[in-house]
Amino acid sequence: MEEEVFSESESMSADVTEALHGVRLDAAAASLFSDFSRSRLSEWIKSGRLRRNGEVSKPRDKVAVGDALILTPEYDDRVEWGPEPLPLDILYEDEHVIVLNKPVGLVVHPAAGHQGGTLVNGLLAHAPDMAALPRGGIVHRLDKDTSGIMLAARSLLAHKSLVAQLADRSLSRRYSAVCRGTFTGGGTIDGPIGRHPTSRTKMAVVPDGRPAVTHYRIAERFGAHTHLDVSLESGRTHQIRVHFAWRRHPLVGDPVYGGRASRPPGASDRLLEHLSAFKRQALHARELAFTHPVSGERQTFAADIPADLKELLTCLAAEDPA
Repeated sequence: MEEEVFSESESMSADVTEALHGVRLDAAAASLFSDFSRSRLSEWIKSGRLRRNGEVSKPRDKVAVGDALILTPEYDDRVEWGPEPLPLDILYEDEHVIVLNKPVGLVVHPAAGHQGGTLVNGLLAHAPDMAALPRGGIVHRLDKDTSGIMLAARSLLAHKSLVAQLADRSLSRRYSAVCRGTFTGGGTIDGPIGRHPTSRTKMAVVPDGRPAVTHYRIAERFGAHTHLDVSLESGRTHQIRVHFAWRRHPLVGDPVYGGRASRPPGASDRLLEHLSAFKRQALHARELAFTHPVSGERQTFAADIPADLKELLTCLAAEDPA
C-alpha cells in the first residue's frame, strides 16, 4: 500500500523531556499533546500520523529524552475554516503572538455544529497568515461559556514554543471561579480526568484518566458560596468544572456539572433571582503568563472580570454575607 503523506501545515511537534524519558510512546504523546486522548494518539501512532524522529513506531515503544515527536492530527467533522470579520478584544499582538479577551458565548474552533462565527474565523480575518498554522494558531482553549484571556500563535516558531511551554507548564493560567459551598482554606485537587463512564459528552474523575492537578485559594468568602482564585498544573477538558463538582462544590450556573439547583438557607429573593438567572459556569480566565518565543521576555496579561460575573459577586457580597 502506498504510504499516506500528511500536510506539514497541519503538523505539530514536541520534544521528549527528561521527565518522560523511558515511558511508553503513547503515554509520552498524551502528556505532550494534551488536546487529544491517549487512545486516539495510539491509533495515530499505528497509522503513522504520529512519528518519533521521523519513523513509524509502536505505542508501547519507549521514548528517550530529546526524541522529536511529530503529530499530524486527523480532525473529526472538519469543516472549512474561513475568515469571517468579527469584533475581537485584542490585548496585545505582534508578528508572533496575539493575546485576546474571549467573551462569553464565543466558540473557539469551527465544528459541525458551529461552522461560522467562531474565534478562529475572526482571527483568520484579522490575520490571514494564521491559516497556515496548526488549528489556526490556537494553542489552548476555553469553553464556549467561559470568558477570559487566550493566547494564540501567529508564526510557526511561536506555535512550537507555546506548545512546549504548555507541556512543561511554564505557560501559566489563573482563573476566577465562584463555587457553591464554603471552604476552610485553599488547597489542591489531584484527580485524573477522562470521559465519563456513562455520559460520553461529559468528563469525570476516573481511575484511568489523565493526571490533572488544580490549585486554589480563597479570594472572597460568602455565606453559602466562595469566590476562588484557581491555577492549573494541567489543562484537561473541563478540568476546573469537573474537579470542583467532584469535591461537591460545583461552579455556580454550570449547566453540565452543576447538578440540581440548591437554595441556600435564608437566601433573599434577590439572591435567588441572581442565582437562577446566571445560566453559565461562573468561570473567568483572568491572567496568563508566558515567555515570548522570540524576545525571551516573560509577559503577563490580565482580563477584567465581565459584567455578569461582577454583578453576581456584588450580589453575593450584599445578600450572602459570610
